[in-house]
Amino acid sequence: MPPLRPPPPWLLLNNVSCMHNAQTVLRDINLSIHDGTTLVLTGANGSGKTTLLRMLAGFSRPSMGEILWNSHDVTSPGQYKLQLNWMSLKDTVKKKLTMLENVKWFELLERKDGSRLARLLAIDRLIWLLDEPSIALDAEGTRLLEYIIAEHRKEGGIVFVSTHLPIEIEDSMPHQLPQRFP
Repeated sequence: MPPLRPPPPWLLLNNVSCMHNAQTVLRDINLSIHDGTTLVLTGANGSGKTTLLRMLAGFSRPSMGEILWNSHDVTSPGQYKLQLNWMSLKDTVKKKLTMLENVKWFELLERKDGSRLARLLAIDRLIWLLDEPSIALDAEGTRLLEYIIAEHRKEGGIVFVSTHLPIEIEDSMPHQLPQRFP
């Protein structure tokens, strides 16, 4: 009997790079993502976490390299986008508000985004792209998020989480992005 081959990855990132305003944001990212995988992207502000998620969502193309889902380019029309849940809470801090107004805004978000997160994650989609999902959650909400992600993984789901806040997801693949490229 021939040896069993591992199944092909659902998502494949081949030498993915991104330039923005003549500056390298991401360089030569290579990843093979199979079902049941959680990848936690960490890095400083401006390191490319959101940029990588946006490329995974097919919202933008890499400057170089390719992102494939079942051997198809993720930016091409097709079934890939029907498999996605996208959520971003990253831009919830309002620059034109005072600190006190931002605190009140976050209190409101904590109530609203906890339920928004629950509704979003209740939709049965294979791939979850979560950009700073715990930014407006309290400790209990963060633990619930970690549990929901773990359950999705057990069912074969794929989860990408970008964060600069501590989040503990059992058996996740950490991927630290460099601070910035020269």
